[in-house]
Amino acid sequence: MSRPLSDQDKRKQISVRGLAGVENVSELKKNFNRHLHFTLVKDRNVATPRDYYFALAHTVRDHLVGRWIRTQQHYYEKDPKKICGGWQMEEADDWLRYGNPWEKARPEFTLPVHFYGRVEHSSQGAKWVDTQVVLAMPYDTPVPGYRNNVVNTMRLWSAKAPNDFNLKDFNVGGYIQAVLDRNLAENISRVLYPNDNFFEGKELRLKQEYFVVAATLQDIIRRFKSSKFGSRDPVRTNFDAFPDKVAIQLNDTHPSLAIPELMRILVDVERLDWDKAWDVTVKTCAYTNHTVLPEALERWPVHLMETLLPRHLQIIYEINQRFLNRVAAAFPGDVDRLRRMSLVEEGSVKRINMAHLCIAGSHAVNGVARIHSEILKKTIFKDFYELEPHKFQNKTNGITPRRWLVLCNPGLAEVIAERIGEEYISDLDQLRKLLSYVDDESFIRDVAKVKQENKLKFSAYLEREYKVHINPNSLFDVQVKRIHEYKRQLLNCLHIITLYNRIKREPGRFMVPRTVMIGGKAAPGYHMAKMIIKLITAIGDVVNHDPAVGDRLRVIFLENYRVSLAEKVIPAADLSEQISTAGTEASGTGNMKFMLNGALTIGTMDGANVEMAEEAGEENFFIFGMRVEDVERLDQRGYNAQEYYDRIPELRQIIEQLSSGFFSPKQPDLFKDIVNMLMHHDRFKVFADYEDYIKCQDRVSELYKNPREWTRMVIRNIATSGKFSSDRTIAQYAREIWGVEPSRQRLPAPDEKI
Repeated sequence: MSRPLSDQDKRKQISVRGLAGVENVSELKKNFNRHLHFTLVKDRNVATPRDYYFALAHTVRDHLVGRWIRTQQHYYEKDPKKICGGWQMEEADDWLRYGNPWEKARPEFTLPVHFYGRVEHSSQGAKWVDTQVVLAMPYDTPVPGYRNNVVNTMRLWSAKAPNDFNLKDFNVGGYIQAVLDRNLAENISRVLYPNDNFFEGKELRLKQEYFVVAATLQDIIRRFKSSKFGSRDPVRTNFDAFPDKVAIQLNDTHPSLAIPELMRILVDVERLDWDKAWDVTVKTCAYTNHTVLPEALERWPVHLMETLLPRHLQIIYEINQRFLNRVAAAFPGDVDRLRRMSLVEEGSVKRINMAHLCIAGSHAVNGVARIHSEILKKTIFKDFYELEPHKFQNKTNGITPRRWLVLCNPGLAEVIAERIGEEYISDLDQLRKLLSYVDDESFIRDVAKVKQENKLKFSAYLEREYKVHINPNSLFDVQVKRIHEYKRQLLNCLHIITLYNRIKREPGRFMVPRTVMIGGKAAPGYHMAKMIIKLITAIGDVVNHDPAVGDRLRVIFLENYRVSLAEKVIPAADLSEQISTAGTEASGTGNMKFMLNGALTIGTMDGANVEMAEEAGEENFFIFGMRVEDVERLDQRGYNAQEYYDRIPELRQIIEQLSSGFFSPKQPDLFKDIVNMLMHHDRFKVFADYEDYIKCQDRVSELYKNPREWTRMVIRNIATSGKFSSDRTIAQYAREIWGVEPSRQRLPAPDEKI
């Protein structure tokens, strides 16, 4: 029997793998050796694996550089974690320790960013003075398009202290402190805040947000003013055309300071009158909301902003006053509405509501899945929708099929290409052609074979990493996402324990074998999320070492979940767990990746799941649980976990096991916080969906017994996943928000004549 092709072989095998379109292999080898020798000053006798990586990266970058430069010219000219003892332990990821071969520093475009200081008002207008300056140095990374010779730029900023930073202190014996203070300035870009779906009002975080906004806006305005590629001489001084040339998409509220910063530049520096500056700002900015969780919405304390960005606070107050005047004119006498819509929240600590600032200062506001966009209009942004309904849109998220199919699952990409050709890679709707192969026995066989190969590969990886035997014929049941109460990894845990208890109760009964994998990181300060990780690992310790279970059930916590691990696990998954409480997940994109890679979904009607079920047909989806309306009704009635505990014996047994220390014999009360939360203050109503979830999981197991029918359902899911391409999402942003027509134009390669 011939050796099965590795992923590497498959990538070489057909042209869909040639993502870069390499012209000449021997030339590549020569360039690789040249970089090893001249760039890294090494030869093969002393070169390390990192040297080889850098040499190869430099070689590929050479291949991009000509296209990169030509793309920028074209735009100007044509005007277009680790787990220890079951607990998550954070480790620093010093990702720039050895440098980054993909990025290019651009010190010649370094810009000043101001903090602190005070505001002087005169007949000439406002002036922000006595500020502390930090320099922003740009680093550019090339982003190649797919087979079109376009190479765009991702520009990041690094904070540097200016040479004269606190220099006045040198003369009064403060030399050492002045040098040490340089580090404080440079700390701005040193660490990324890891919290997600949770707002942490720290001064350093606000500094970071303003730093990236201020540097980027200066850069945008410099480019706008100069009409020629590489020119620094201002040509355009009139800002009427600014919104036609520039679109600023506020990706959540983190860059929301772009609104007052652009106003500051236009009013204080460029001397536009307020109304003109506001018109330019609103037409330029658009806001994407990513969450409805109240604890995630940014509300910055006024006292912090007053100290750090005094001029911006004044501008926000002015924006608020004018905005509330409009609200009062539209809804006379509705004082409560004014309070609800104000950008400034009164209370023991006055705060600026950044989402309100974004809506007031943008011409478009969108959610990232249809149900999410509807929830925004009906709940948290209802007042704003009633004032300006024309602003509100939906843009359902998408994923790139180049990475999330062709690159990570070449076997499946190849099987699809053999049937419908390769054009689907840049036109994912063409996957619908696969519907005519739902009953094709050879295609059913090929799809099942690719999945089994991926499972074998991932089983070997798991056995290597976790020293636990995996049954590759078991159902691979996967939930990988950030650990958060609303995503309900706890509901998954309850199902695992239910299966375990059933095996213990009836050891001789046949059960469809399952390998349950849960992966994801908890925010460092999120106690409950860390307890959930500990519970998953504790359940695994009991289940995986119980001889009565055998290989019918395995529980694996995937450590340090990241893109490279996602690329391994997603192609191997049979079942995708998308089980958030209805109305809490904005969209999700992992759900789309699993669908495209031939996993079936068990999920609530939440986020993009709703549209995925609509595309595939609800009969090809394992839907369970409350809908958004059911959750609202339950909230009105009052959710009482005790009712479910009293009524459902399997659920009661699990809670008793958790309370008695069954999964933590050395610390019997280890999981008391989890039990207490589930029983008394569970915002996400895990028990309310438990019964339906277990029944739905039983339907999953039943279908898995019939491999042919399972694979036919898989094919229907793959065939209807075309809507969830990021190509579609970006085209909709372009046409409906940015006001530009997406271009499929291919630029000539550097060696082609123009």
